Amino acid sequence: MIAGVWKVLSIALFLSVLSSTALAIPSGKEIYEEMLETMGAYDDPELSTHIEDLGRQIVAVSEMSEEEFTFTLLDSPALNAFATDDNYVYINRGLLNYISNDAQLVSVLAHEVGHVTKNHVKGTQTKQGGAQVLATIAAILSGSNEVYEAGMAYANSLIRGHGRSNELEADEAGAQYMASLGYDPQEMLKMLSVMKDVESLQKLRARDKGAPRQTYHGIFSTHPRNDARLRGAVGRAGTGKPEDKRDNGAAHYRQLTEGLTWGENFLEKEKKPTRWSNLQLRVRFDFPQDWTHDTDPRGQVVTGKPEDGTASLTMEPKARTAQDPEEYLYNYLNAPQLREGKTIQPARLKGFTGILTGKDGKPDVRIAVVYYKLNAYIFTGEVDDPKKFSEYDAAFMESIATFRPISSREIAGQKPKTIHYVKATKATTFNALAKSMKLSVSEAQDLRLINGYFPTGEPKPGEWIKIFKQ
Repeated sequence: MIAGVWKVLSIALFLSVLSSTALAIPSGKEIYEEMLETMGAYDDPELSTHIEDLGRQIVAVSEMSEEEFTFTLLDSPALNAFATDDNYVYINRGLLNYISNDAQLVSVLAHEVGHVTKNHVKGTQTKQGGAQVLATIAAILSGSNEVYEAGMAYANSLIRGHGRSNELEADEAGAQYMASLGYDPQEMLKMLSVMKDVESLQKLRARDKGAPRQTYHGIFSTHPRNDARLRGAVGRAGTGKPEDKRDNGAAHYRQLTEGLTWGENFLEKEKKPTRWSNLQLRVRFDFPQDWTHDTDPRGQVVTGKPEDGTASLTMEPKARTAQDPEEYLYNYLNAPQLREGKTIQPARLKGFTGILTGKDGKPDVRIAVVYYKLNAYIFTGEVDDPKKFSEYDAAFMESIATFRPISSREIAGQKPKTIHYVKATKATTFNALAKSMKLSVSEAQDLRLINGYFPTGEPKPGEWIKIFKQ
């Protein structure tokens, strides 16, 4: 435990000073060894071997055909692929969920090989790679999404400042490698379209919660959807020799990715109907017995009620400040003076609670705030009948006391959702699928994204579509 904490601190310190030219940049091999130790490769030998084989084929038609490359499928839900010094190329398991065939997979790998063959991973690009990779490592070790986003923001700022021309050059090289292997380079543009949709939804979600979005740096980050230069680069690659032409490999890709892990969408070990949990925020708590609850479209603001609807308990996450929880309630939320105010410590976290006195015959309201990482979790307990406040207030307090983080150990012991393929019929719609699988609004959007139908459109009869299920 202590060693893990020191490791997180050392990586965080490394990230904070990485831009200094006095600090040696980690070698590709050092990053590789650290990645395998902390994140690990995805445990699917057949899929990993296929990626390695495609990578070797790409290298064989490149300018560095005589050199050795290392291709690694990382067990990360983040949508990313990247290359580092010493000819190391990585693709995250999460990105595979959005790819539909071998040709699109080749387009991603070929783009990253292009960064290496065009000498983009030296100097500042190596800084970017190191920052990006180590940000991911730090996030995994600390369990902090905020650490990851901060590191990614730094890494992507380097790309925006120095790498636009490099990205286009890698696109052009990748398209040429695809054509040389017999794949249609137009699949790169199809991949671009899907990832642009992902980027658009990430922007909306990030805007809603006031946070930076995570970004895949590769074949779409610097290009508009209809970028004329990229289309020109793809067009110049041609289609290769007719005798070498391959199909897009969709059937083979479906076979290899059937059962692929989807994100970190785990079911709770203990299936309590009153339990609300959020794997993105990594927190959970239990509503009173026999209560039901609903979340907002973003899946973060949740409200629970008894069957008769005469009371409610709402929890909403907000950005916290440096103030203690009591000061936060009074100064940041502008809460009036509370009575019976006291410190609370659910799961040893810092918190404060009190009762807001009702005026003009209105019921009292229970207010509480609990700090976890960079968020303040605000609880509001209300009743319809002032005479029943005391009765329900005890239930409010019991529920607030169950608030706690979801640990990495707890997540690791749970079974994830996985990707599966089904054939659409005339009756198949994404709304019907979402309803049958009991998906949230956010998950329904993801279902459209992975099938290339965001924000609108429906699958065609006979078309293979992806679903994710437990």
